[in-house]
Amino acid sequence: MKVRLLVQLVCTLLVGASSGSRTGQLQKACRPGFSQNFYTVIVSRDKLHGQGILKDTTLSSECVKFEDCQRSREVGFVSSDPKFSVRPDGTVYAEQEVANLSEPVQFMLTARGLHDPHIWETTVKLALAGHLHPLPLTKISFEEMLSRVWDPQPRVIKFSRRHQRGSSANGLRRQKRDWVIPPINVPENSRGPFPHMLVRIRSDQDKNDGIRYSITGAGADQPPSGIYNIDPISGNMFVTQPLDREEKASFHLRAHAVDMNGNQVENPVDLYIYVIDMNDNRPEFQNQVYNGSVAEGSKPGSSVMQVTATDSDDSTTANGMVRYRILSQIPETPISNMFTINSETGDIVTVAAGLDREKVSQYTVIVQATDMEGNNNFGLSNTATALICITDINDNPPELTVRTFSGEVPENKVNVVVTNLTVVDKDQPHSPNWNAVYRIVSGDPSGHFTIRTNPITNEGMLTVVKPVDFEMNRAFMLTVVVSNQAHLASGIQSSLQSTAGVTISVQDVNEPPVFPVNPKMIRFEEGVPAGTTLTVFSAQDPDHFIQQTVRYSKLSDPANWLKINRTNGQITTMALLDRESMYVKNNMYEATFLAFDNGSPQASGTGTLQIYLIDVNDNAPVLIPREAQICEHSRPNSKINITASDTDADPNVGPFVFELPTFPASIRRNWTISRLNGDYAQLRLRISYLEAGVYEIPVIVSDSGNPPLSNRSTIRIKVCPCDNNGDCSATGAVAAAGLGTGAIIAILICIIILLSIVLLFVVWMKRREKERQAKPLLIDPEDDVRDNILKYDEEGGGEEDQDYDLSQLQQPESLDHIITKPTGVRRVDERPVVAESQYPVRSNLPHPGDIGDFINDGLRAADNDPTAPPYDSLLVFDYEGSGSTAGSVSSLNSSSSGQQDYDYLNDWGPRFKKLADLYGGGDDD
Repeated sequence: MKVRLLVQLVCTLLVGASSGSRTGQLQKACRPGFSQNFYTVIVSRDKLHGQGILKDTTLSSECVKFEDCQRSREVGFVSSDPKFSVRPDGTVYAEQEVANLSEPVQFMLTARGLHDPHIWETTVKLALAGHLHPLPLTKISFEEMLSRVWDPQPRVIKFSRRHQRGSSANGLRRQKRDWVIPPINVPENSRGPFPHMLVRIRSDQDKNDGIRYSITGAGADQPPSGIYNIDPISGNMFVTQPLDREEKASFHLRAHAVDMNGNQVENPVDLYIYVIDMNDNRPEFQNQVYNGSVAEGSKPGSSVMQVTATDSDDSTTANGMVRYRILSQIPETPISNMFTINSETGDIVTVAAGLDREKVSQYTVIVQATDMEGNNNFGLSNTATALICITDINDNPPELTVRTFSGEVPENKVNVVVTNLTVVDKDQPHSPNWNAVYRIVSGDPSGHFTIRTNPITNEGMLTVVKPVDFEMNRAFMLTVVVSNQAHLASGIQSSLQSTAGVTISVQDVNEPPVFPVNPKMIRFEEGVPAGTTLTVFSAQDPDHFIQQTVRYSKLSDPANWLKINRTNGQITTMALLDRESMYVKNNMYEATFLAFDNGSPQASGTGTLQIYLIDVNDNAPVLIPREAQICEHSRPNSKINITASDTDADPNVGPFVFELPTFPASIRRNWTISRLNGDYAQLRLRISYLEAGVYEIPVIVSDSGNPPLSNRSTIRIKVCPCDNNGDCSATGAVAAAGLGTGAIIAILICIIILLSIVLLFVVWMKRREKERQAKPLLIDPEDDVRDNILKYDEEGGGEEDQDYDLSQLQQPESLDHIITKPTGVRRVDERPVVAESQYPVRSNLPHPGDIGDFINDGLRAADNDPTAPPYDSLLVFDYEGSGSTAGSVSSLNSSSSGQQDYDYLNDWGPRFKKLADLYGGGDDD
C-alpha cells in the first residue's frame, strides 16, 4: 500500500549565497526575482518512513519565495530535475517516486514570465538531516577526490524529439514532454588539464546534414565569458579553466543546433552545471580579538562570551562545518581549564569556581576554529584571541587602618577638617565597590560634625559644619562606621575593623562680645530734640573664664543723628529725627554699632539698632498740578482737577481742604473751587468769558492733621481761545504763553532781518563770481599800465654774457643714460623719465576768439604734467624737438617799428581790448 508521507522541511540559507535578508530587501527598492540564490531543504530523518518518497509528496511549504513587484505578473516554475517541481505558491513536491536521499539532490529552478521574456534562476538542494555525506575523511589524493566528482565517461546529451500521437475523432494531438537533462557536476579548483571535456551535445540529424553546435549563457558568451566552449562540429563541450564555487556556484547554459545555413534544426537544450565544493577556504573569525567579561565568584556554567567564525565553503558539507576548541589559557590559575567552549556555537562558559579579580583580573584564551567538522587531520584552522575580564563584586568590606583617631578644632570655626580617616579596600578602585561612605553613629547629637569622602584617596575628612563652644563642650567622643556605596555581595560579612572611635579636643579662643538682642528695635516720634536718650545698647562677653572690658563705638550712622556712650552703650540723639528723611525706609532708621573687648587678639562684634519713627504733622500739603490751561469762554468741560501731595503719613494727610483766598477780590470773582472727594477738587471759571493770557491763581490747601497745616500754593493757568472740540488753538496757545503783540512783532522783524542778510550775502557772492569770470586775461581794468612801461624782451648782456655752454640747455637726444640707471635711483637735477603730458596744439592761424581757451587748456595741461618742474635742473622752455620748422627767435628785435598794424587785436575779444587800446590806432596817439 502506498503511503503518502508529509515531510517537514526546514529552509535554510546557504552561507555566502544569500542575496540579503528579507528585511534588507524591503528597505531597498523592490527587485523582482527569487529571495535567495540558493535554497537548502533539510528533510527531518525522524519523519522519514521507509527508504523512499512517494510521488506527489509535499516536500516544503512555501520554501521557495519569489518576489513579484508588479503583483500581476504570471510566473511559471520549471525544474531541471524531472523528479521534483515547485508549485506557483512556492511549494516543493516530488513528481516521481524517489528511492532515497542518501545523497543530496540539487537541481536548478527557473522562473519564466508567461507574458514577458524575463527569466530568473535559483538553485534548490535537498538533503537528509544528519546525512549530508561529506567525502570520507581518509588520506586520499586530490586527484582521487576529483575522480569521484568528474564523470569517468563524458555523457552524450541528445536533443529531444517531439513525438505526437493521435487522439479522438476531433483530430487533437497530444505532445509528449521533452526530456530534462540532468545537471552536470564540475568540481572547483581542478588542476586540469584544460580544456576538459564535460559532455557531448548531439542531434539525431547530424548523420544526414551538417550540424553546427553552440552554447549561450553566463559563462559562455555572457560574463563571465569563456569559461565554457563547445566544438561546433563534434558537439564536445569543455570547461576551459578552474572554477571557484564561492564566486559562482552554478551555471545555466543553452545548447543550440543549426544547419549550415544557420537554420535551427533542434529546440535549444537547457544545461545546468553545478560547481562541486572543495575545502579550499579556512574559517575566518569576525574579529581577531574578542572582549568578554564575567563576574568574579561566578558559578560554573556562567556565560562569558561568544566567538564566531565563518567558512566560505558549502555549509551543508563538512567543508563548511566549523567546530571550536580552546588551545590555551593564560594564566593557568587557579587551574588551567577555567573555561570551555561549545564546539558548534562558539559560546565560552566557566567550568570551575574560584574566579577572583583580586588575584587574576584578566584571562587570555586562544580559540581555534576548524572546518571538516573539527577534524584536525584534514580540516583547515584559524585562531583568535578572547580577552576575558574578571569584573569586580563587593566581596571585600572596607577596613579602617586604626581603631582610634584623634584631632582638635578651635571653637566657633566651621568647614575645618579635624582629622582624616584612612581606610583600606581591596575591591576595584574608584568603583561603587571601593568608594567609602562614612557615618557618625554616636557622640554628636547636635550635628556639629560630618564626614566627607575624598574621591581620590577614599579617606574620610571629618569636618566641622556647626560651630562648637569651648564654654559648653571641651571635647567630643565620636563613633564612626565605614561602608561602601554598593552593598556587600551575598554571603560577605562586615569586618570588625569597619568601626573606629574619634576623640576631638576643642581649643578656647577669644570670642567677640555679643549683643543679646540683635537687631534691637525702639519706637520714637520724629522731631525729638538733640540730646534725647533713646536706649542703652549693651553687649556681653561670652568668655566667662576670662575677665575682659567691653567698649563701644559707632560703626554706621547714615544721617549722623546718634552717638553712643563708649563705656555703657547709651544711645543719645545729636540732631532732630525726621521721618521724611531720605535715610528712613518704611518709617525705619538703622544704625550699626561696634562692641570690642581688650583681649589678645582683640575681638569685636556688631549690633544693629532700628528706630521706628512715628509720624507727626510737620509737613504742609503741596498743590498739584502747578500748571494748567482752560478756554477763555466758560464751557461745561472748562474745568481743572486739582489735588495735593503731603510727605506725612496717615492720618496727617488727606482729606484735604481747598479754598481761594479772599484777597485779591478778583480771584473769587473770576474763579471758583468745588470739592469732588477727600483728595480732589475742581477749579473753574465763575464768569462766562476771560481774556486770553496767563493767570497765577493762589489756592490754600489744608491737611487733616492735629493741628492741621495749611499751605498757600499758586497754580499757573493759561487761558486761550479754543476750537469746537474745546482744545486751545495755535494762535491762542501763543497768546496764552504770555507773548504780547509787540513781542510777536519784534520776533517777526528779527526773522525778516536775518533772511535779508542771508539774501544779500548770496547776491554779493554771485556778483563777485561774475566779476571774476569777466576779468581780462592779462591785467585788471583798474590797473593803469600807461605809467608803467615794462620791458619783456631783454635776452642778455650782449657779447659779455656768452661765456656759458648753451648745449646744457638743450633737450638730450638720448635718454639711455637715464633709463639704464637702477630702479629707484635718480638725481634731483634730472628730468623724470615718464610719459609727457599732451599739450594743446594751436593752429598756425588761430581764431581770435579761442585764444583764451587755448591758454586755459595749456595751463591745465601744465598743472597735470608729472614731468614739469620743479626739480633742480636746467629748465628748457623753447625746445621743440629735432628738425623743428619754427625759426629762431634771435631775429626778433626788442624794439618794434611803427609799420606793424595792431588793429586786429580788437577782434580777439574783451580780454585783448586793453592791448588794442595801447597799440592799435597809432595815428591817434
